[in-house]
Amino acid sequence: MITRYALFEGTVKEGQTTAFRTFVNEKLVPLWTQFDGAVEVRVMFGEDRDEGAPEFPLILAISYEDTAGMEKALACDARFKSREVTGEMVELYFDGRIHHHVMAANAHPLTA
Repeated sequence: MITRYALFEGTVKEGQTTAFRTFVNEKLVPLWTQFDGAVEVRVMFGEDRDEGAPEFPLILAISYEDTAGMEKALACDARFKSREVTGEMVELYFDGRIHHHVMAANAHPLTA
């Protein structure tokens, strides 16, 4: 399993947090959940952070069975549409940069 993270590093424009989150949930989540090959989509909104840590108001994590599944998603129509809509969101609500990281995901059961 691999997970591709989109890290939205920066700030939401003053007074726009609710509008930002609504936009993401109503316009972007429906596109992200249509990515070919995706097995899980997680949308995480920043709530708190350590003093001095960079701000990430949004982290998107989309998991795939393997690299081939991710490559299929990166070439699908929903992904290209989501890039357009993300551009709208950035223009309206977000000041910062977006960068992507692909990580090998390993789950470990909790022990008592």
